[in-house]
Amino acid sequence: MPPPPPPHPDEHVVFRLSSGLPPSMAASLFRLSRPRRVLLPLSALRLPLSTQPLPQPRDPSSPNSNRGLPAFLSFLAAAAAGGITGSVALCDAAPDHRVGGKDSTELVVRGERKRVPQQFIEELASFLGENLTVDYEERSFHGTPQNSFHKAVNVPDVVVFPKSQYEVRKIVMTCNKYKVPIVPYGGATSIEGHTLAPHGGVCIDMSSMKKIKSLHVEDMDVVVEPGVGWIELNEYLKPHGLFFPLDPGPGATIGGMCATRCSGSLAVRYGTMRDNVINLQAVLPDGDVVKTGSRARKSAAGYDLTRLIIGSEGTLGVITEVTLRLQKLPSHSVVAMCNFQTVKDAADVAIASMHSGIQVSRVELLDEVQIRAINMANGKSLPEVPTLMFEFIGTEAYALEQTLLVQKIAAEHHGSDFVFVEEPNAKEELWKIRKEALWAGFAMKPDHEAMITDVCVPLSRLAECISVSKQLLDASPLTCLVIAHAGDGNFHTIILFDPSQEEERREAERLNHFMVHTALSMEGTCTGEHGVGTGKMKYLEKELGMESLRTMKRIKAALDPNNIMNPGKLIPPHVCI
Repeated sequence: MPPPPPPHPDEHVVFRLSSGLPPSMAASLFRLSRPRRVLLPLSALRLPLSTQPLPQPRDPSSPNSNRGLPAFLSFLAAAAAGGITGSVALCDAAPDHRVGGKDSTELVVRGERKRVPQQFIEELASFLGENLTVDYEERSFHGTPQNSFHKAVNVPDVVVFPKSQYEVRKIVMTCNKYKVPIVPYGGATSIEGHTLAPHGGVCIDMSSMKKIKSLHVEDMDVVVEPGVGWIELNEYLKPHGLFFPLDPGPGATIGGMCATRCSGSLAVRYGTMRDNVINLQAVLPDGDVVKTGSRARKSAAGYDLTRLIIGSEGTLGVITEVTLRLQKLPSHSVVAMCNFQTVKDAADVAIASMHSGIQVSRVELLDEVQIRAINMANGKSLPEVPTLMFEFIGTEAYALEQTLLVQKIAAEHHGSDFVFVEEPNAKEELWKIRKEALWAGFAMKPDHEAMITDVCVPLSRLAECISVSKQLLDASPLTCLVIAHAGDGNFHTIILFDPSQEEERREAERLNHFMVHTALSMEGTCTGEHGVGTGKMKYLEKELGMESLRTMKRIKAALDPNNIMNPGKLIPPHVCI
């Protein structure tokens, strides 16, 4: 790893402060905060700058703007006929690059890092100016996930901060010209190694692209840049009586939410990211800008390119604009809580509530260990037993009616201490218990790291899956907490382990492996909302089958023949075409 460049007299330092985090997050604030951002001025690079212009970007509305897509379709046709030739690397043969492949147990992602040419830095600096840094601290920060135990042997060689789609396109074209890897970077809240840079290259930090470009109140949609955070977006929308209904972790941005196909606690009512994006724009690896659709609420025109990009984790292009579907703020809501003796009873009530046709907006399950963590972190005295939390929305009469129906269902499944609140401050205080659950878990053992599972199973198998997993977790010497989006079959286990103790790391991996394979045996998935990154690649062949993975690999090779877009992620390295 190269040493940090020497300090320079006119080095610029910009301090970024985290804000809006509740007090109980303070113990884990370092996981989200960025200590500083160092931007080296052009003089610090001590490089002659090239002024040769790149081709002007095409208007995405132009008929010629998507000229890369016909080539993509021709490539697929050739692949089907067995006629693919050329120099594209169709599988990763080197053994030390197979981290994340089938049966892999390695946690440190390796890669073949090549020093970027000086001329490449010059070309980037010629149009980015001070929005580029080679400062080691900044590069290390961007190459080290803030909420993940995943690590890589390398960090980015350069971090850039584009302010427009035009600049993103020029960055991508320059990287493609020199075959330099690209890692898109959003809110840094992902946990499966999505932002690692095992091959070095360029990290494109999208935090400077955070404009809300247009709001269409009558159409209930909004056009935003990828660096906009979902919390900030909802603050902007509130005076208009609208909101965006996805609520992942604090700090998540729209671009990253699209890239990982995230969801959150409201997905049981409003769906995931794929259901709430109307269209988007993305810069493809060759620099073409693709717009995936119109603003119409539905369309049957052509391939669904929007959903091809959503969940692609930066492996097909860099998202530069997103049109989101919005919802009306509910006129009334009720938040309820109920205790149970076992997680199976709690899960059974969640399933029964969904089967009854009750339109809940949230159904969240917390096990007794998670409740204990909340008590410790917040000085509360909640009963340390499995707990369900509900939210009901609608008119006052409708929300209350649904609440009473669920209370009856809970009583039939040994539920106790059913309480519900309607006053705004009381609702906020009650719901804060769930929103701060993850940070409370970290606060239990602040010197530990967390391996977080993300399995999702058909709703009818949820109680069985959680019960089987809970038996194993309770028998483990590690501290394990369970949180579930119980209304759609998705549950997380926070497995806390000491990273300095190899036996604890192996035990955490064993628990994670068991739960994933249990979910897969129940026709579930290894990831309901966190995405694949490097951490879940090893499970994809069992879940999807080799033919599905080969199809994904062909799409990747067609759009990104130089394999510059977030290489080493999503598609297992042992997949060949």
